[in-house]
Amino acid sequence: MRTIGVVTTSRADYTAYRPLLKALKADPKIDMKLYVSGTHLSPEFGMTVGVIENDGFEIAERIEIMLSSDTPEGIAKSMGVALIGFGQAFTRNCPDILVVLGDRYEMLSAALAALPFKIPVAHIGGGDLTQGAIDDALRHSMTKLSHLHFVSTEASARRVIQLGEDPSQVIVTGEPALDEILSVPQLSSEELKQRFAINIDQPFLLVTFHPVTLEYEHTEKQIDELLAALDEAQLPVIFTMPNADTAGRIIAARMQQWTESHPDKGTMVENFGPDAYHNVLRRAVAVVGNSSSGLIEAPSFKVPTVNIGIRQAGRIRAASVIDVPCERGEILAAIRKAASEEFRNSLKSVVNPYASATNSAVATIADTLKRLPLGDSLVQKKFRDQE
Repeated sequence: MRTIGVVTTSRADYTAYRPLLKALKADPKIDMKLYVSGTHLSPEFGMTVGVIENDGFEIAERIEIMLSSDTPEGIAKSMGVALIGFGQAFTRNCPDILVVLGDRYEMLSAALAALPFKIPVAHIGGGDLTQGAIDDALRHSMTKLSHLHFVSTEASARRVIQLGEDPSQVIVTGEPALDEILSVPQLSSEELKQRFAINIDQPFLLVTFHPVTLEYEHTEKQIDELLAALDEAQLPVIFTMPNADTAGRIIAARMQQWTESHPDKGTMVENFGPDAYHNVLRRAVAVVGNSSSGLIEAPSFKVPTVNIGIRQAGRIRAASVIDVPCERGEILAAIRKAASEEFRNSLKSVVNPYASATNSAVATIADTLKRLPLGDSLVQKKFRDQE
């Protein structure tokens, strides 16, 4: 039996992982060990570890790393605490191969801690670009720490190979999160209202705005520009919590103040969980903000996205995405365009560039993880020079 470790640190990566976790758990030849860390264990961010447990997954290790600070120093210290915590966890529970996803600093700490243990690392989501955030550097660093690469697009595959990785270990799968989002259980508007105190029977905007970590000193101005645009948009707003990044608490506080001053118009939800989130997303007039969900998931529901600022700069986009600078007038104009009947009708045939057209991303990833030969030949990487 092969022991496959999976690291999850936030609601975002768990949503992407969940169909893969189900497949790994169901395979009798796989012993899955789940390493849970980051905001999953933080009451401030909704203690989303409860969502994992409610889904029936056993947790092998809980790695506490969150400090009560979102300054650059606080984030750097959290990375150090995470490195120590994952090292201790791997001493107790050392998997045959470790799966990490995306571009979070907590994930980088896990991949780095695996290095002295000679644990092969499989990375999901390498080769993407988010040039407005430190995530870009974190993601590319994780590529160099990893031995197997599951990427979303051919363009991402080329970048991973350009970084010197073995082309035979780079597999284009599409985004695993998309394997199940169109088939999630349908929740009624009444059930969603009872669980989250939201009203989705009227047109609304789903807003997620994260700190732009390469512009964190402008966070206050940026969130104020967005909220000013929402003032004028005259549509109800459902906010989700920002990431635990530098200056994230500024955004959360401003959103909370806005909802309190607009009691009939604004609602803030700490954590929906994957099923409820996708039920809300599919009913939204538009997704507004700078989350990757607006680029990766919203196109599958034919829902428009107003993507603000540079945080997602470099990512591949569907025709449903409207890019705007972080200026209230531009944001308002984009919201009005997204809400127009003409634009929404134009999305009926939109294609999601992150969806695999040929097979299941989850099936490809799970089968490869189960069958891949492990050992020194995998761990002892060679840099592949480009001709």
